[in-house]
Amino acid sequence: MNKVEELIAASRLSELMNKKEEDKNSKTLLWVLAIMGAVAGIAAIAYAVYCFFTPDYLEDFEEDFEDDFDDDFFNEDDQV
Repeated sequence: MNKVEELIAASRLSELMNKKEEDKNSKTLLWVLAIMGAVAGIAAIAYAVYCFFTPDYLEDFEEDFEDDFDDDFFNEDDQV
């Protein structure tokens, strides 16, 4: 009976050792994913700040030609 108890204790010990290794692997994966998420978040914030502070030159360019462009569609008969 003593041998059976030793065998059961050894199997439980090996299960605990495997569980600790699995926990260690999952913690490593969790840290890697957390770091990747933090880097992605910082990049998104940096891009948002860049877009906010970058002037929109195209908007100014289009406004310069709006008045000239509207005059091309009037016929001489339509003008009063």
